[in-house]
Amino acid sequence: MAACFASNCYAADYVDDINLAAGKRAEGQRVIYEMNVGSFTTEGTFAAAQERLEELKALGIDIVWLMPIYPRGGGINSPYAATNFQETNPKYGTIAQLKSFVSRAHELQMEVWLDWVPNHTATNADWVTTHPEYYATSGGKKIHPNNYSDVWQLDYYNPDLVDAMNACLKFWIDEADIDGYRCDYISSPKIPVSYWQAAIPLIKSHKAVTFLGEADIASDATRLKDAGFDYDYAWQFQSSLANYGTSNTSARLKAFINTLLEKSASLSFGRMLYITNHDQNFNESKKTLTQKYGDNRYPLTVLAYTVYGMPLIYNGQETGGNQALDYFNDTKINWNTNDEKMLNTLRTLFALKHAVPAISDARQSALNPSTTLLNVSGSNGVLAYTRTLGDSQVLVVLNMGTSAATATIEGITAGDWSLWLDSETIAQGTSRKQVSLSAPHTFSLESKGYRVYVSGTYPEQDVNQPSAIRSIESSSHSTDRWYTLTGQSIPRPTNRGLYIHNGKKVVVGAKSDAFK
Repeated sequence: MAACFASNCYAADYVDDINLAAGKRAEGQRVIYEMNVGSFTTEGTFAAAQERLEELKALGIDIVWLMPIYPRGGGINSPYAATNFQETNPKYGTIAQLKSFVSRAHELQMEVWLDWVPNHTATNADWVTTHPEYYATSGGKKIHPNNYSDVWQLDYYNPDLVDAMNACLKFWIDEADIDGYRCDYISSPKIPVSYWQAAIPLIKSHKAVTFLGEADIASDATRLKDAGFDYDYAWQFQSSLANYGTSNTSARLKAFINTLLEKSASLSFGRMLYITNHDQNFNESKKTLTQKYGDNRYPLTVLAYTVYGMPLIYNGQETGGNQALDYFNDTKINWNTNDEKMLNTLRTLFALKHAVPAISDARQSALNPSTTLLNVSGSNGVLAYTRTLGDSQVLVVLNMGTSAATATIEGITAGDWSLWLDSETIAQGTSRKQVSLSAPHTFSLESKGYRVYVSGTYPEQDVNQPSAIRSIESSSHSTDRWYTLTGQSIPRPTNRGLYIHNGKKVVVGAKSDAFK
């Protein structure tokens, strides 16, 4: 494929070092990628997608959510109209090939989640013949949920159907060692909360998998707050951003953020944030990122991926997200389309997610970093906020206006900050620059510009130069300097771990020279 985003396609840098770092990410540091296997590669197979998992790792992906991989029926070829929940779509490959895909992902310290469709099956599903009693009826006739003519409604008041669905959930754990389920249409009134309250702990006792529910439980499907899901969709927030579209003032965005934070308070599950997915990309009248957001697609991406929760990227979004992908017919992603500004912005945002505690997320709302909107004067288009967790802090400044702006921002902690993401240079590559910010501080940003700062001292890196860690390794000035693997300068460490010292990676432990 002509457009490669693997780490060997450009000069290695600190972003790659962070995103490629070995080891499974902590739960609050993860990024999820929604993949349609049929669209992701020209071949549209598990085997072909497996060959590109390293590229996703370099991008900064931790979880690959596979859209439904089951055989399709119902007449319109929807992936959400399955004919058999224990088989794979033959166009994608075999169960053995899916297992190989998952195994390779695990080698790369990535998880694989399957898309689970609990509410219905295709109208020509195997169960229609073998187990007609599994389906809900009205007046002796099967029901099309939401008038979807290609599917029949399942009956969750039949204990045999419940057992059959749970057996299918266990099946993919046993056969392919999958790590989680994205559960479709959990807000269906035909699936009682009691089902999830029993099924989720049952499946977790089989393997500690993660359950993501397709609903805004905090705002709309509130009856599911105690159902046991690990994550929900922050759907209302994405809808608000879509309605904001190409607007150019900050007031509405502040209101959206406040609503998100208020709705997320006191939750016992995490939240997934996004600006697009398969529904928004194909099913809505305005589909691509440019059609939906215009040039706001860049600063709104920064907003969605730094303000709260776990970020989702839809397949192809890293090319700019300007292709409407028909997932009924597995439209192929055009990897020849390049948007270096979007790609490098995403890479950096994900590196921030992996390296900076203030961008982490937690299931218990009280354990999340605090988000504080800052007072801005001088421009009605500039939005600024901090996220703070302990002594870790990030400052985000966005200019939604249609012209360059100068704005003074209050509430900033004066001192040393590292500029990790700069919209003026990010299209040319990632960089890191040490700056000193005052309190208050006056910023100048170009139209639709954005800056993300991390509190503290980090090695600087020019655009498209080797990584901070590699530059430290080759520098004669690094003697007696200690750095974390994310390139932050620190005193001599006293905790066990892996560090950079004298240009080399050093394991600090009980017998380490660091303690002599």
